Amino acid sequence: MPLAPTVEPAFDSAARRRGLLGRTSLPAGTALIIAPCQSVHTFGMQFAIDVIYAARDGRIIKIRHAMPPGRISAAFSAFATIEMAAGTAEAAGIRAGDVLELR
Repeated sequence: MPLAPTVEPAFDSAARRRGLLGRTSLPAGTALIIAPCQSVHTFGMQFAIDVIYAARDGRIIKIRHAMPPGRISAAFSAFATIEMAAGTAEAAGIRAGDVLELR
């Protein structure tokens, strides 16, 4: 079952720096994948997000649920972060140790 039918890649330095800044929301079913990435911040953001930290093989290392604006979070063993609308990870029932697959 797809966690996010719409995937936005942020694989170059400009896209990684921009992230979700300037947006007022992130649509349900949309994921921003930032790679390589081990930490994120929500300074300047206007909404909370779920942040999923994944290893290179897709294994979920850590999930930060409903991270509000003005925070910093990291998982130094992560290869990528997946940012989604707050509540998505909990609704999908995913947890650390699960494996995500990009198709």
